[in-house]
Amino acid sequence: MDVDDPLDFEIEDSLLINPVVPKKRKKLIGLDELLSEHYKEQSKLIEKEAKKQTKAQKSYDSDEDKNCKEAKLSSLLDDCQEQMRAVGSQEEISEWDLCVFGQQKTTPPLSFPELGSWSILQSFMNNELNSLVGLVTKQDCSFLEGLLINGWLLKLIFKCGCLEKSIATWTFLLMLYSSKEELRSSACEFWCAILSSKIQDGVPPVEIDWYPSYSELKGALEIYGFLFNFSSNIPDKNSSVFKGPPQNIITWIKFTAVFCQVSCKQLFLLTSDRQELAEVIICLFLDRRLQGLSVLMRSCMQSVISSFTEEEWINSYSEIAKSLASRVPMDLNCLRAVQCISGVETRSKHLKSAVAFQILVNCFDNKVTDEEGILNLLISINVKEKDCDFFKMYLYLVLTENWLRYDQMLRDKPVVHEIWGLFLRNCSCQISSTDLRSHASKVRNKAAFLLQGVGNN
Repeated sequence: MDVDDPLDFEIEDSLLINPVVPKKRKKLIGLDELLSEHYKEQSKLIEKEAKKQTKAQKSYDSDEDKNCKEAKLSSLLDDCQEQMRAVGSQEEISEWDLCVFGQQKTTPPLSFPELGSWSILQSFMNNELNSLVGLVTKQDCSFLEGLLINGWLLKLIFKCGCLEKSIATWTFLLMLYSSKEELRSSACEFWCAILSSKIQDGVPPVEIDWYPSYSELKGALEIYGFLFNFSSNIPDKNSSVFKGPPQNIITWIKFTAVFCQVSCKQLFLLTSDRQELAEVIICLFLDRRLQGLSVLMRSCMQSVISSFTEEEWINSYSEIAKSLASRVPMDLNCLRAVQCISGVETRSKHLKSAVAFQILVNCFDNKVTDEEGILNLLISINVKEKDCDFFKMYLYLVLTENWLRYDQMLRDKPVVHEIWGLFLRNCSCQISSTDLRSHASKVRNKAAFLLQGVGNN
């Protein structure tokens, strides 16, 4: 038995087995200590609440600053886009287009009672076969229209070698005013073949009893609604007055081209008539609805230009240019009027240069009329000024380039080319590549391109 083991009576004693642990006495806390603890807890709560509010305020301020910055950035982007759109819209130069046709007039009646007097028709009517079938009558033109359409009328005229006035006027009016495409086209081919026989070798000439005059051609244009003074009376495309050119303008152009070729040898037209015809053809190029007829119009213009004698042309091309410059507005239409005069022959170059020069003179309100005066006005323009009109500068560039390139008289004047080179350098070097003013980049690029050609000369 271990000495530390309890004795037998100690085992039986419940108090010894489970001794009572004395309770600790609670420490008495005074009122001051309680208040101090209370204030400490309150200050902790206040400090904690303040930290929460500070953190929330920082978060709010951060979000507000972020939203404010985003709003400012969005506003800047909107302003930038507005400016770019404004610059882009200003850079878009409107296309050339001019309404050279207004309200059409009533076409003359296409009744021809005098056709019954045609000798060949009389022979048909007096033929025994016609008396049996009644194919031809005095009042019915369908028989003659059939002959015209299938080409037999032309063969009959070439066979007999004479075109009588009644057939000539009938086919001419059909060509200008008929609403039936087959009839007007056949009539145009008929007249072109008859006129060509006058200038073609190896073709028996046909004696023509009646030739149309310029008054008939001009009268047809007036009935079509062509505006001979369109610069002061341009119709609105949306108005009821505006109807546009009729289909007969195609046969008018074809006939005029051949008629001027014959007039070159037969001299049916006066010099003033051919001058006005040249203006009319150039004006037709300004109407976008006639773009599909560009080949026909160029052929017609070449015929009109070649119909002048050398002496007539020397005095005519400057008159054509002055009259045309007074009618064409100072926008892209004036460039179109210059560029539509195509051709490599000397007369086309003369006319192109003269038209460009006269338009330049009009651009400066006729302040100067000589070469050096025009160029000195150009180099006096300050491209750095805020109010510089670069659209006009673009017109000046193109017009001057066409004037100087095709005027052979200026090739021996180095002063003119020196001033021209100075003007190009001013435009290409003094206009920054970042200049956002309207049309500034177009002027700069055009001048830089032209300056390369001046340097190579």
